[in-house]
Amino acid sequence: MEEAAINSVAKILSEWNPLGSGARSYADLNGYRNEAIDILFELQMQPSRRHARRIVMEVLNQAFHLALTAEDCAAAATKILAVLESQRPSDK
Repeated sequence: MEEAAINSVAKILSEWNPLGSGARSYADLNGYRNEAIDILFELQMQPSRRHARRIVMEVLNQAFHLALTAEDCAAAATKILAVLESQRPSDK
């Protein structure tokens, strides 16, 4: 897994910050890096666009005991998929 992809996804999650002000209560949050790794791993296993929202939702809900919906995760999932697309080797 590419470090650049991990950093990009962690940045997307940090900017979105689904924990809101509750993020301060997680000493080991590490800028959503662990969640970024989990999301990327799952997306590599199921790389389709239709799974992205669900994967983002499940990873974050499990990690933080949230109740996000797939729709809540739509914008972040779209940005994460764009990161993956940009990381793919070109056919040139």
